[in-house]
Amino acid sequence: MESRIDVIRADITKIKADAIVNAANSALMGGGGVDGAIHAAGGRKILEECMAYVAANGRLPVGEAMITSGGMLPAKYVIHTVGPVWSGGNNKEDDLLKNAYLNSLKIASAKGIRSIVFPNISTGIFHFPKDRAAAIAVDTTKEFLKTNSSIERILFVCYDEENYQLYQSKITTE
Repeated sequence: MESRIDVIRADITKIKADAIVNAANSALMGGGGVDGAIHAAGGRKILEECMAYVAANGRLPVGEAMITSGGMLPAKYVIHTVGPVWSGGNNKEDDLLKNAYLNSLKIASAKGIRSIVFPNISTGIFHFPKDRAAAIAVDTTKEFLKTNSSIERILFVCYDEENYQLYQSKITTE
């Protein structure tokens, strides 16, 4: 199973895959960090699809996910998910982060996506503790893969060395 999960240090907007995951905000309008980079690299089409989603459904709740095309990205699709803002761990942040990963994986599986690339959700401006976030991300994906064979590859893309080392250690230990 481990061979289906890997980690690299790179720019998520440059990765060729069936889908990349965007650590979005509830408004789905782009922002800072990964969200801003994906919207900038993907172009107007992604923003227009996000705007249409919000117009029809309202803001995307924390822990939920939705999918758009990849626009001008090398990925075919972008799965947008909203991770929790860290507020001390007493507001179900762990469960909400797990749901962000799980709901992204469920959408990918339903869409026939075989390769999915995740950023480090909630560890930037949302201040989720990096070690805790890495454990949740890797544990959730490993658990999902136990009962799902349609997704062939899960890749965690880390922008910084600290996250890379954390994810690498979580993936290689069982």
